[in-house]
Amino acid sequence: MSDPKVTEAIASGRVPAGITEAFLNESKDQPAIVAIVIVAAITSCVVLLRLASRLFVVKRVGIDDGLALGSLCCFIAFVGLCIELIRLGSGRHFAYVENVLDNDTQLLTQLLDFIAHIVYTVALLLCRISGLAFYYRLCSLHTKFRITIQVVFGVLIAGFLPQILLLIFHCKPVTGYWPYESQPEFHKFKCLQWGLVYSVNSAVSLLCDLLIFGIPIAMLWTLEMSRKKKVQLASILLPGILVIAISIARLILVIRGQWEADMSWEYNPMLGVEVAEIGATLIALSVPGVKPIFDKFILGKQDSSETSGSTGNRMQNKTSDSAGTRLGTLRRRSQHLGSQEGLNSNYEAAVSAGHYLDTDDFHSAKSTDGIYVKTDFDIKEGRIRGRQ
Repeated sequence: MSDPKVTEAIASGRVPAGITEAFLNESKDQPAIVAIVIVAAITSCVVLLRLASRLFVVKRVGIDDGLALGSLCCFIAFVGLCIELIRLGSGRHFAYVENVLDNDTQLLTQLLDFIAHIVYTVALLLCRISGLAFYYRLCSLHTKFRITIQVVFGVLIAGFLPQILLLIFHCKPVTGYWPYESQPEFHKFKCLQWGLVYSVNSAVSLLCDLLIFGIPIAMLWTLEMSRKKKVQLASILLPGILVIAISIARLILVIRGQWEADMSWEYNPMLGVEVAEIGATLIALSVPGVKPIFDKFILGKQDSSETSGSTGNRMQNKTSDSAGTRLGTLRRRSQHLGSQEGLNSNYEAAVSAGHYLDTDDFHSAKSTDGIYVKTDFDIKEGRIRGRQ
């Protein structure tokens, strides 16, 4: 199907000789939009299921859930901007962008691309910090891993700053445009190559992904934890490998897009990869959160909080009986020893109500500490002499 804009551009003489109408009508817009919408729908469903699980099944919401929700909002905004950029023709052949699109439309696409990639960078930062918050809950009692997570958090912030600053200050004076050589605005600004900026940002993003999804591997290898926690961490690894592959693919597409003559032809795949990168990261970090609602409504398992509650009551009853028996024995012994003159003895009694862990939630391990009573005392019997 012929694009009316192409027909008009050829009729007006804006298209150079040698560029055919069939070439200008080539498009990958529809497949790109369909793929982006599918990824966005799947990602939204997984994250919303995670939040529903936390709110209505686990009935506890953490800071990582709030960060995931914030990242989802940025993700949806980014998806909308990507679809609009594709619709405007940003991903067509460069000859189409240069000769068919008018100057105002070209400037609009550049401005939207500028905004979209700021939103993209913020969305990735939020979901990565959400992942760190999740890891922190899992190994909050392990000092070395806590320090590691804090260091990785610092690396994420240190990586985010050059990414965002390169985007904002890519031209001098500062602008949201990235003018082509054929545009009159080209000589008004002194700009960095967009491929250079995006290559640096993609490389930093790949490093951050390696750090984020390397932590679960180290935790599984090093920490002694319950089978439940190991399954939750392992569920992150498979999508995490996919995220790393997507980051590598984005870096390749950026390099190809900058240093090929038909630079805009790789733009639609790049947008699709960027959407997939955010989506896969959110899904990878949300899969453990979906498990409680899946267990309850699909597998029909009993709510873990009820199970742990009944277990706790049984343990408390046993502890009370044991403590009562030991204190009763101690009382009888003290009465017997108190009848002997001049006896000076030391006695020690220890009553332990035990300690147990309840890991009904993948985000945290609740420790319910028992009572430990240790009493040292001397029993002396003698006469009390009053002062004269």
